[in-house]
Amino acid sequence: MKPRLNVHVAHELFEKVETAAKRPGVTKAAVVEAALLGFFSKEFDDQRDGALIRRLDRMTRQYDRLERNLSITTETLALYIRFFLTVTPPLPNVDQDSARALGKERFEYFTTQLARRLAGGKNMIRDVLEEVSANESEFFTQDELEALRAVKTAASPNGDKGQERPNGEAADPLDGAEADHG
Repeated sequence: MKPRLNVHVAHELFEKVETAAKRPGVTKAAVVEAALLGFFSKEFDDQRDGALIRRLDRMTRQYDRLERNLSITTETLALYIRFFLTVTPPLPNVDQDSARALGKERFEYFTTQLARRLAGGKNMIRDVLEEVSANESEFFTQDELEALRAVKTAASPNGDKGQERPNGEAADPLDGAEADHG
């Protein structure tokens, strides 16, 4: 005789067991035993292990990226400090007190700005990239831009002027100009 096991299950699971046991030749005990065998089977362990391995792999890649970024940041800071110390001449003794006071003031300003940026979720790298990103007017004069647009419009079989992109923006006649003339 098999050992008896009394358990409490959720109503939804109980209803599923009862529904499965309504089939001919199937008992509630057989349904629960099959579920337990599946739970303790090697396949279930392999599925669970596979999911854990995928998560660990993802976390390892994230850790590697963080480590790389930290290494870049540390090296950047070290190079900046070395450069700063190399090009900054030493101060005469008479000016050191005023320099310390000015340094303390600047450091307090720096920490205030840092706290504000971190609290606001700002990113200096993103801000710098936005400031230095070039646009076409920095490379061409207005006359050159108009000439390029005219050539692009003339080269197009139906003329791109006035067309809209799928996102609703007007098509830029210079888009793809390098491909047409390069």
